[in-house]
Amino acid sequence: MTIFTRRSGLSRRKIIQGAGALAAGIAAPAVLRVRAAWAAYPERPVKIVVANTPGGPSDIVARIVAAALQEQTGKTFIVENRGGAGGNIGFAFAAHAEPDGYTILLATNAYSVNLGLYKSLPFDPYKDFVGISELATSPNTFVVRSELPAKTIKEFIALARKDADVVYKGGGDALAALLAGTAQLSSGSLPPAAPHIKAGTLRCLAVTGDARWPDMPEVPTMVEEGYKDFVFATDTFLLAPSKVPPEIVSWLESQALKVVGSPEMKDKLYKQGFLVRPKGAKDEWARVVKEIDMFKRIIDKAGIPKL
Repeated sequence: MTIFTRRSGLSRRKIIQGAGALAAGIAAPAVLRVRAAWAAYPERPVKIVVANTPGGPSDIVARIVAAALQEQTGKTFIVENRGGAGGNIGFAFAAHAEPDGYTILLATNAYSVNLGLYKSLPFDPYKDFVGISELATSPNTFVVRSELPAKTIKEFIALARKDADVVYKGGGDALAALLAGTAQLSSGSLPPAAPHIKAGTLRCLAVTGDARWPDMPEVPTMVEEGYKDFVFATDTFLLAPSKVPPEIVSWLESQALKVVGSPEMKDKLYKQGFLVRPKGAKDEWARVVKEIDMFKRIIDKAGIPKL
């Protein structure tokens, strides 16, 4: 052990200052390397995880947004579908990914619903993610095959009560079952069903928006059909693992808001059955947390058995 005396000319203050300078000198290159990595981000493809199978609303939005982000930034964005377990497989995969900004999540309201619906989750919906931005929203629909006798939502409900419900991995799978004739009734978001409704293959009995969809003025809302407060949309939004550096999250937020705010994107998403709803990370995350609490209360009050 070295003992310093007054005669050595090194006071306790100087020793501490010297140690601090040494530590700063060691840390500075590491900090600079991290900052350089942030400045260069993204240097490789950014993966947008969709917690559903291809063809559903989240997949449709993800592919449109990924292509637009790629064109706007000159960087590479890819979509990876990880459906199953009501979205929990994809949510958990993204939650536990390396928090370097190269894996992000495009989620729907299932993210907010699942805490109340499942006995346990393989991720923490409150702590494992942070918001990036809201993207777009679409009303849900009640649709049947055109040859089915149900012409109103009340007739739809009467038929539904006779048979057991079937849960599919995603909206695309549910719609495929309906088109194949293995299912007769389906409730899901508008985008996957819209072209089949227009073609006459499927009949839309009602939409769950707060107003009739402009392209289907003959289809009533659930409120018009006598179901008070039955307004529920499919929202799509981007989340990042919670430990992703704030600078990267901020960059993703700004790029996503630029993309969805353009007239071209608004028109493209509208043609697919979506209304653009750009919101920044703070407002988006506040809505998500509010919905997590709301859906848990509703599910618990209704006494719905946990899955």
